[in-house]
Amino acid sequence: MRCAALSAIGGLALLLSTTVALGQSPHLVDAVTHTQAAIAQGKQGYPDALVAQAREALKHAEAANKEVPGSHLDEGIRWLKQAIEQGRQGQAEVATQAAERALAQLSASGPPSARSAQSPQEEGGY
Repeated sequence: MRCAALSAIGGLALLLSTTVALGQSPHLVDAVTHTQAAIAQGKQGYPDALVAQAREALKHAEAANKEVPGSHLDEGIRWLKQAIEQGRQGQAEVATQAAERALAQLSASGPPSARSAQSPQEEGGY
């Protein structure tokens, strides 16, 4: 039992150190995840749910920006704030578009491996 617990702790430490070593803040990962959830809610026509997810994304994006400041994070934060404002006004479609722009900026702020994970359409299409 003790061995399994130590192994689990070691695995968690390895995961966290790998994330940091690759230059990807755990806050950035959470910001992207919540932004994706905000987009999904907006596409379903739920502006209140979009706002809730975008607020969580904003918290994590701002924390990531304190760890490793960058212009893409700044832009992502700006677009998240826009999505929140539009969502508060009940404009799900416009808020979703702002969240999509935020996602593009947040994704661009990560390491090259995160950027290559974007679909061709997000990168300008083929």
